[in-house]
Amino acid sequence: MKSFKITQNEAGQRLDKYLKKLLPKAQSSFLYKMLRKKNIVLNGKKAEGSVHLASEDTVTLYLSDETFEKFCYNKTQPSFPKEPQKQSPAFQPLQILCEDENILIINKPSGLLSQKASSEDISANELIIQYLLQSGSVTEQNLKTFRPSVCNRLDRNTSGILIAGKTLQGLQIMSKQLKERTIEKYYRCIVAGELDKPQRLCGYLKKDEKENKAAVRFENQNEDSRYIETEYRPVRMYQDFTMLEVHLITGRPHQIRAHLASIGHPVIGDTKYGDEALNRKLRAAVGLKHQLLHAYRIVLEDGREVTAPLPELFAAFEEYQNRNGRTAYAHMEFTRPARLRTGRIH
Repeated sequence: MKSFKITQNEAGQRLDKYLKKLLPKAQSSFLYKMLRKKNIVLNGKKAEGSVHLASEDTVTLYLSDETFEKFCYNKTQPSFPKEPQKQSPAFQPLQILCEDENILIINKPSGLLSQKASSEDISANELIIQYLLQSGSVTEQNLKTFRPSVCNRLDRNTSGILIAGKTLQGLQIMSKQLKERTIEKYYRCIVAGELDKPQRLCGYLKKDEKENKAAVRFENQNEDSRYIETEYRPVRMYQDFTMLEVHLITGRPHQIRAHLASIGHPVIGDTKYGDEALNRKLRAAVGLKHQLLHAYRIVLEDGREVTAPLPELFAAFEEYQNRNGRTAYAHMEFTRPARLRTGRIH
């Protein structure tokens, strides 16, 4: 016999889904048979697989040790398949911005994947799980039936706010709010060219999956295109450059980078949509290592506001501008822009 008490992390999922994670090698027919015969019970009573588990519930399995081991993983998969190198972003400790019983919000450094692309990768997900294990928020046993995970994604070379669900409830709530766009998301970036007025851009984005690159048009020319809206305001203006705060209204892959590039103001450091000659110059001048795009601020549905400090490269860029006598203008007040449906802005 083995008993498992449901933690807050695991609460909310169906009993049959929980059992499938606990005994991943077991067929669903076997699990339902054990439920029918009361060899698996919930709080000492017979239960249907469709019942949703609550915190402090107890699932008891009247199975032999041999049967349990047969259907269980042979061993818990390690959180880290390899040791990160010291220069890797994964080597750095997590910068926690906000944490409660259900969610964790971190400041992701540039160069770190949000989720692993291959089994050898170390991503923010693995670092979050390691942190939760060390803090005691989860145990290795919990990870068999629920793994905390990020709810939003940032490109490898985009830094800033990453939201993770520590519990199933947290993951479901944040994922729902992101899908319904009730979380306000603001980015900071530095772009080529001078922009002195707020604007709202509307268009259609078509992603080429093979090339992993998006094209933006101002009219819908293809049924595969997806409508996008991007709002920005100037924060600081330099000679030939502008720092923008971008309000991401819709959330499509590469939206900010592709949308700003489509109006002739690419994000500096962007190797996919940017100006390579300009990027080469700035790499030499300020040690530019990645695109200057940062998920800077969010406002949650409950009113909480979370801000992620800008990476050091933003300060290095401003210092470079000051050294060269390119004085920045003062911060500008934001007024909601009118919809923009035409091409290039100057």
